[in-house]
Amino acid sequence: MTVRTGVYPGSFNPPTVAHLAVAAAAREQRELERVVFMVSRQALAKETVTHPRLNHRLEVIAQSVSDHDWLSVSVTDRQLLADVADGFDVLIMGADKWDQIQQPQWYDSEAHRLDALSRLPELAVAPRPPIEIANQHLLSVDVEFTGTVSSTAARDGAIELMLPAARRFAEQTGAWINPARYDAWLAEDQPPIA
Repeated sequence: MTVRTGVYPGSFNPPTVAHLAVAAAAREQRELERVVFMVSRQALAKETVTHPRLNHRLEVIAQSVSDHDWLSVSVTDRQLLADVADGFDVLIMGADKWDQIQQPQWYDSEAHRLDALSRLPELAVAPRPPIEIANQHLLSVDVEFTGTVSSTAARDGAIELMLPAARRFAEQTGAWINPARYDAWLAEDQPPIA
């Protein structure tokens, strides 16, 4: 029997309650046994993340998924989602990412774009108003999670949007919410991440 696995690419900077809600919805609605949060070392169309460092983000994400035996975390150097999703049954993403990957600027040519899009596995796309998604790709997720929760808002101080491990790390070190305090924490002998 084949294990159906979904991949949810992103920077998860920080991981939020929406990330978990979308992963859980995809698991249920696409009958997945496993979902992998695939962290890009350098996500396409995103600036290089320096705060917090990748190793700290990965540790926090691993802590965030540890209570869910169906959820894991992995790292990739791939950037195009067609490459990231290779070998997975379902590609999970938000509507904003779905809209973005269809734009021609990410590809060498129109033929490259069409090839990449044709290689995508089954899709599970979370709503993000006002972007419209075809029904066969749409996940049913509470719009509260997908419309108002974002990593950007969490970094801007809405730490209640972060998953508990991320919130604890932010409060402990300043990660995401106070880069100067995080830098000071880095200069010290850091205790293990709580």
